[in-house]
Amino acid sequence: MLEKIEEIPFRPLADAHLIDPTRPSEAPSEEFRSLRTRLNHMQSLSPIHTIVVTSPSPAEGKSFTAVNLALAQSHLAGNLTLLGDFDFRRPIVHTLFQVDRSPGVTDFLLGRAKLHEIIKKVSGTNLYIMPAGEAVLNPLELLNLREVKSMIDRLPSLFNWVILDTPPLLFAADANLLSTMSQGTLLVVRIGTTTIDSVTRAMQSLCENNVLGISVNGARRGELYSRYTYYHSYYYSTEAKAREDGEADTLAKAEAAAEKAED
Repeated sequence: MLEKIEEIPFRPLADAHLIDPTRPSEAPSEEFRSLRTRLNHMQSLSPIHTIVVTSPSPAEGKSFTAVNLALAQSHLAGNLTLLGDFDFRRPIVHTLFQVDRSPGVTDFLLGRAKLHEIIKKVSGTNLYIMPAGEAVLNPLELLNLREVKSMIDRLPSLFNWVILDTPPLLFAADANLLSTMSQGTLLVVRIGTTTIDSVTRAMQSLCENNVLGISVNGARRGELYSRYTYYHSYYYSTEAKAREDGEADTLAKAEAAAEKAED
């Protein structure tokens, strides 16, 4: 089926805040690689391929986390990763990647599109995206269709990681339902916004005990970057110096060889 999937260029929204593989020294990239490493270790211990990314309340960074985690996973060779937008109420994946919202998940569930028609491959990467699709009046009723579970059960046969961006737990039951169909749930909270009470209620609302962990979002730039300052300044300056020394050594050898040839 993968050969039938349309390929799209990687041209994210300018202010999408996506991690950049060409700038690995940036702290956000390091953080998502660390999260990726932890999840891949969990996967090596048990069959975890489909995870729900959600939060207690809106504006806590669940979509930011889901998208960048999917990107980080897709940077590994051969690690086919699917990012699915299951937030039918406020979808954002299609906006971040500047693609059409439809055809998408809802279109497939309503029989208006085939599975390969709602998935797009991001050119030059191992990332595939699945937009939400046309707006529907009753998202929860649509998610209760047996076709949803059939689709979610099928996707791991095509992708190593299936990451589902879903609505907040305390504002809709969508994420609770989807968590019962997935193999793990990642809860995203935001410093200075999410309360202990919200986290407690969100955890209690989950029907299955499959919470993989909590991702803390919204750290101050200075606090986040300070821990990398010494390491990166040392590592990357040393790497650059080694490269310069290597180039200088190569040049010196070439000049010596040229002088010897002239003699």
